[in-house]
Amino acid sequence: MKRVLVLLGPNLNMVGRREPGIYGEISIETIMKDLTGEAEKLGIRLEVFQSNHEGVLIDRLQEAQGIYDGILLNPGGYSHQSIALRDAVAACGVSVILVHLSNTWARESYRHQDIVGSACHGAVIGLGRVSFSAGLWALYRLSEERPG
Repeated sequence: MKRVLVLLGPNLNMVGRREPGIYGEISIETIMKDLTGEAEKLGIRLEVFQSNHEGVLIDRLQEAQGIYDGILLNPGGYSHQSIALRDAVAACGVSVILVHLSNTWARESYRHQDIVGSACHGAVIGLGRVSFSAGLWALYRLSEERPG
């Protein structure tokens, strides 16, 4: 069974309560529960981890190689400012798909540049909770194309 880490950055624990007009009214717990069900149907074991602390997210990325077959990453606001997180993604040795619930290009200008995303294998943004499903599907398909 393949293993995928869903790594959630700052304020993602507040989805469903924080700015519902942007992020939706469904809690991150519900989104992750539904995603876990989708993963099981694909033969994927999902692990979800959230932290509001940059160094903790970097630690998880550094520990990922040999444990996970892929990572869905929503770094929250760190996407636009964290070179350290970007470098950890580039060095982790695992395919990473960037996921954002909101369309960051349709928001404030400071969200238009995604430093972390530049190191990711691909990105799914702006589809709300479907962003996670699409990212999971992408990791699944990418893993099918790779031998072993």
